[in-house]
Amino acid sequence: MAAAAPSLRRAVIAVALLNLGYFGVEFGVALAIGSVSLFADSIDFLEDASINLLIAVAIGWSARRRANLGLVLALVLLVPGLATLAMAWHKLGAPIAPDATLLTATGAGALVVNLGCALLLARVKAQGGSLGTAAFLSARNDVLANIAIIGAGFATAATASPWPDVVVGVAIGLLNAGAAREVWQAASSERRELAP
Repeated sequence: MAAAAPSLRRAVIAVALLNLGYFGVEFGVALAIGSVSLFADSIDFLEDASINLLIAVAIGWSARRRANLGLVLALVLLVPGLATLAMAWHKLGAPIAPDATLLTATGAGALVVNLGCALLLARVKAQGGSLGTAAFLSARNDVLANIAIIGAGFATAATASPWPDVVVGVAIGLLNAGAAREVWQAASSERRELAP
């Protein structure tokens, strides 16, 4: 772990900065056009920035402390899902379709950012135990979410319906819940292996 720490730390710091930068872009567009899927993904960008910064700090910690942080990060992965449910509930009261062009273009920009992050993290994911797994799964899920957002943009353009956006937003929340479960299992396994 010590030998791998510098490359893992560099990767997660770069990913944190990329996520933080695109959070601002996507959050602004989500609010402007009333998009549930972009809102969910923007909150996910902020969460990913936080996770990767925490990982950068925790790299030098003991294996037990890293495993404990892995459990915390699993809970953090649930935050976008809860925020998405709140936004989707709000959208039910005013079901207006978001601007399909901005939805698609913003989703495409997010795809580029997340694909770059996933590629950076794929090279170092095995170096940090459950922490490396958390970072990589987050980025991988974001790539899948962005492809779905682009699809929602096309579906919204074709139907002028708000529902493709809402469905994709809720699906992003469920995807994060699945990642949270995987990280929880990895961190729990690490804790069991470290038990005296």
